[in-house]
Amino acid sequence: MFTFVLLGGLYVLSTITCGYASWGNPDSNVKNQANEFDKPSTQPHIIFILADDQGFRDVGYHGSEIKTPTLDRLASEGVKLENYYVQPMCSPSRSQFMTGRYQIHTGLQHSIIRAAQPNCLPLENVTLPQKLKAVGYATHMVGKWHLGFYRRECMPTRRGFDSFFGYLLGSGDYYSHYKCDGPGMCGYDLYDGEEAAWDQARGVYSTLMYTRRAVDLLAAHDPRRPLFLYLAYQAVHSPLQVPVRYLERYKSITNLHRRKYAAMVTCLDEAVHNVTLALKRYGFYDNSILVYSTDNGGQPMAGGSNWPLRGSKGTYWEGGVRAVGFVHSPLLLKKGTRCRGLVHITDWFPTLVTLAEGMLEEDLQLDGYDVWEAISEGFPSPRQDILHNIDPIYTKAKNGSWKAGHGVWNTAVQAAIRVGDWKLLTGVPGYGDWVPPQTFSAVLLSNRWHSERVRWDRGKSVWLFNITADPYERLDLSRRFPGVVKRLLLRLAHYNKTAVPVRYPAKDSRSNPQLNGGVWGPWYKEKEQEEEEGGGNLLTNRLDKRRRKKKRRRKQKRAAGD
Repeated sequence: MFTFVLLGGLYVLSTITCGYASWGNPDSNVKNQANEFDKPSTQPHIIFILADDQGFRDVGYHGSEIKTPTLDRLASEGVKLENYYVQPMCSPSRSQFMTGRYQIHTGLQHSIIRAAQPNCLPLENVTLPQKLKAVGYATHMVGKWHLGFYRRECMPTRRGFDSFFGYLLGSGDYYSHYKCDGPGMCGYDLYDGEEAAWDQARGVYSTLMYTRRAVDLLAAHDPRRPLFLYLAYQAVHSPLQVPVRYLERYKSITNLHRRKYAAMVTCLDEAVHNVTLALKRYGFYDNSILVYSTDNGGQPMAGGSNWPLRGSKGTYWEGGVRAVGFVHSPLLLKKGTRCRGLVHITDWFPTLVTLAEGMLEEDLQLDGYDVWEAISEGFPSPRQDILHNIDPIYTKAKNGSWKAGHGVWNTAVQAAIRVGDWKLLTGVPGYGDWVPPQTFSAVLLSNRWHSERVRWDRGKSVWLFNITADPYERLDLSRRFPGVVKRLLLRLAHYNKTAVPVRYPAKDSRSNPQLNGGVWGPWYKEKEQEEEEGGGNLLTNRLDKRRRKKKRRRKQKRAAGD
């Protein structure tokens, strides 16, 4: 069980509940602890902060009405990533960050990992914290996991983290930490290590609670030893919940959903501020690299905004995959700049492992690139393309065909790829409107103001855009440049040859928290795991037996009727 270090963190913890503190020395009367150590590590401390569902526009330096002074300052003093991409949903982005590999290479190319699915990030994949731990890092995770938990081997502390304080599912109540996945499927979802953190069920708002744990970890750690802190906030994912004092700052926003969302972003901004103060106070800052990233685009119906980009969370339009991101570090050679080279969330794995003086073996089969020189020194990015995804089981485009795909690709399949300036989408890319902030009514979400509706051409299954010239995806060039379309389709086909089968199992009723002490957590037993690893899937066998029994009963009934 993690032991809280309260005395050392008293000052910084007070700033968590009292708003912003000074950016200068957090306490002029307290000597910086870094001076007390002889030889700091040459390996940098790595702090990776991942926000949930924050829209592209929802940061001050992108023109938002939401106040984010901390993020604005950290970004302006560091490097803004203005050609940075993630995946359109939670689990896919997190899996690619953890492994440096595309979804098609881990089997997680469809949707997210659901609460009741016997599924997780495949155990054969080496994770970022495992690589960092191998070269001497202390590795800690705070916040959202969402990479599966049906077996204990899937838990964060079995995937490379020394400690874990957070939740396993994709969302939940910010205060009670309960989550329902359907009628009669409700449970507690807050963990400390591998056990439910019942002692933390005090109704504390999660953004504040996770910040406190992060500060405590910094206070307890010796800065002479390299640290990896992965801080994956619940904010600003729905449900829209926030302490009242933050709402008062946005009385001018008439849309209640947007107002709550804005307040949540500002609370998150203060949290990042307090983490930064702790880095300085406890002697980490001068040898630290802080990365800030969102996990996918914003959801307009839950207050988010990706304007002026097209689309939203869950889509392959730019509004779903183009992210807010920056790097803040005294170790950057060129600060106060913008990186316009292509960067993808898979790139953090090789980039951070290299900075940590780790090894990148060939058998890792990474899809990411080391982009540190592009970020720190302004060199061209080594990345020239991004496979946004290929999802073979998503809803097929009704009029997609091999003919429309020049005989090399079935355009009914949902897929998206970026090569240089060009971006190609096939199949059903998802909701594709351009939605300005506060478009949706606070009373009736289907009531819209001034949003630009897209009139779908039923025969459409291929789109081509020059993203450099047209980042808002307003001019489809697929008919004008058929040669480019074919070239990118061939690239998709090439990637598809390397794809592994999709992992998306049916729900398992044994996952119900009511069968597991009221807690969401691992439900597979050791015997079942052994049989599964030995080639026999117990669950599948049971289902097959049930099907055979039902079939026999139907035959018996028919025979009796005859």
